[in-house]
Amino acid sequence: MISQEYVKARSVLLDALDGLGPHRDALVLVGAQAVYLHANQADFATAPTTTDADLALVPGRLADEPSIIDAMSAAGFAPGRQPGSWIGPGDITVDLMAPEALCGQKGRRSARLQPPHEGKATARRTFGLEPAALVVSKVVKIAERRDQQSHRLKPKDGLDVLRLLRAVDTASLAGRLVSIASHQLSSTAAASATNGLRELAGQRPGRDQDVDGVAGQ
Repeated sequence: MISQEYVKARSVLLDALDGLGPHRDALVLVGAQAVYLHANQADFATAPTTTDADLALVPGRLADEPSIIDAMSAAGFAPGRQPGSWIGPGDITVDLMAPEALCGQKGRRSARLQPPHEGKATARRTFGLEPAALVVSKVVKIAERRDQQSHRLKPKDGLDVLRLLRAVDTASLAGRLVSIASHQLSSTAAASATNGLRELAGQRPGRDQDVDGVAGQ
């Protein structure tokens, strides 16, 4: 049974997509909403659920107007406490992110976008979005939380990766990973995800073991 929270989150996502209509060619759906779109047919007892939505922006494809801030405000969203966090109806969050490799000058969290889209509130720079590959971005997210924010680790994120692995043909997935690993823009993110997936899949929580040794057996 689909939760009401998920239904509301999908509704607010559609509000954001409608408001960002002129920028549609620069938007990529990522996060749990994208996982469920591609892999909802996977046979799991746990129903799809998420309480927010994530959209990646491709800076070079953004329209000249309206600005992202104006478009989101007109659609009924208000800036949240973190860069790229926009609060919609029912206090549901839509996170706007940009691939770190396309954000230009480095900043702590805010994406550096071209005028008229500049502004600390507009979008958040995010590593792992360089390739539009859900497995890569999900594994990078899990690995970062494991290493830096363990309190934010969620079993659901691991389940989302499993949904994708079961829904996508393994040979096709491997071929795609090889392809993005050979591209200068996405090679670092792809390598990070490949290593992260090997470690996460070969290690049990609380058990000290040689991950590389286990993975190679």
